[in-house]
Amino acid sequence: MRMIAMVIAAANTLAAAEIVRTEVEYAHDGVVMKGVLVYDDELVSAGDPKPGIAVFSEWWGRNDYSEQRAEMLAELGYVALAADMYGVGEDGEPRTADDVPGAQALAGELYSDLEVMRGRAAAALDVLRAHELVADGKLGAMGYCLGGTVALELARSGADVQAVVSFHGNLATEMPADAGDIDASVLVCHGAVDPFVPDEQVDAFKAEMESAGVDYQFIAYAGAVHSFTNVAADDYGIPGAGYDEDADRRSWQHMQLVFDEAFADD
Repeated sequence: MRMIAMVIAAANTLAAAEIVRTEVEYAHDGVVMKGVLVYDDELVSAGDPKPGIAVFSEWWGRNDYSEQRAEMLAELGYVALAADMYGVGEDGEPRTADDVPGAQALAGELYSDLEVMRGRAAAALDVLRAHELVADGKLGAMGYCLGGTVALELARSGADVQAVVSFHGNLATEMPADAGDIDASVLVCHGAVDPFVPDEQVDAFKAEMESAGVDYQFIAYAGAVHSFTNVAADDYGIPGAGYDEDADRRSWQHMQLVFDEAFADD
């Protein structure tokens, strides 16, 4: 009977575990943003804080995809924030785009002012830093396409993060890192035949990282194009963008290795 009771208790514990999602409001320079904080209440508790990861979205804005990635991080035991980089609209909800012209307009606001991009990214990081479930000194950032650029710019800004990961992000910058600017480990997951990130940009990025003395890895996945992690990438009909199952799976594994190393207890 005792064994049965123990089994039932264990089953009830597993059943009680759930992904907790909380919308959080924060601001930068007068712009109000809304992100979604996500964690697994079975893996994270106030008495056992975990690393916090900011997740920056593709140029479509904070949507189901970036929130899904935040949930995947939560399942690994992280506290994740699906960040909003565009701010809320008149309806009080995060601005998003459904087509390429709309996405270009929204993303252009950030690409045209890297200080704004960096500031909004830092504001998202502050949400994690202040949260009771996030361990002190254990912060990371990752992003997709535009979000990959955001994560890299956050690192270049000298932000207090231990690791950043860019998935098929733009690598160019008007504010390159100098020696000592980047303390984080950097991983770039790149589509080897991504037409939006030419070889000249890749070479310039590697030269920047080498010159700045950054602990970085650059992994190019053969045959992968832009947006290779997003199953819905083909739906938009953008030439040079498409899903690649192998590159998606492998890049997620490579990300985990980087975070595991960065957040390992001394």
